[in-house]
Amino acid sequence: MTPDIDTLTQMIRDKQFGDRRILVAIVGAPASGKSTLSERLHHHLGGDEAGAVVVPMDGFHFDDAILAKRDLLARKGAPETFDISGLKHILDAIRADNDDVYVPVFDRNLELSRGSARGVLQNHRIVLVEGNYLLLDQSPWDQLAGLFDLSFFVDVPVETLKRRLIERWLSHGYDRDAACGKAGGNDIPNAKFVIENSLTTQAITINNG
Repeated sequence: MTPDIDTLTQMIRDKQFGDRRILVAIVGAPASGKSTLSERLHHHLGGDEAGAVVVPMDGFHFDDAILAKRDLLARKGAPETFDISGLKHILDAIRADNDDVYVPVFDRNLELSRGSARGVLQNHRIVLVEGNYLLLDQSPWDQLAGLFDLSFFVDVPVETLKRRLIERWLSHGYDRDAACGKAGGNDIPNAKFVIENSLTTQAITINNG
């Protein structure tokens, strides 16, 4: 049975001991609903004023200029198109909890990351880290799983993901053939990779299909 939002919120609160900061991973394939879940949990935890903040992994996309030089632009969104070293460095700093940490946020309208666009401040005791590859069992991504106090994996059937991804590209102005091509050429392979290579045994599974 999939836990409801109140149960998930309580699971997070149960991980808190005193004023200790905790990191919670919210993981899933593209179009699984992990970003929506992150925002709902942020709201139910009381938001920034109550000490919760969301850190999206998407902020660590390599810039298109770097991807073009590496011939990876068509694969944007695949594991190798993210700055995993930068992400690990930031998560280590958030875990160390010695000072305010500022993180990049991906701007979908501009198709680029805006540096230092969100602060993880000293009052933030619950950090919700949201992304596709946070629980991958492959190097160098496998350095991340141990940083989280609690992990949620949003599980959605591939066919449902495919439908959602096509609808997403249609909403961005692509015609159906182009939308199907975008979804099938990059998004679905990435989604299958997440499903097949994530350490789901270390996470609480949430069905969202």
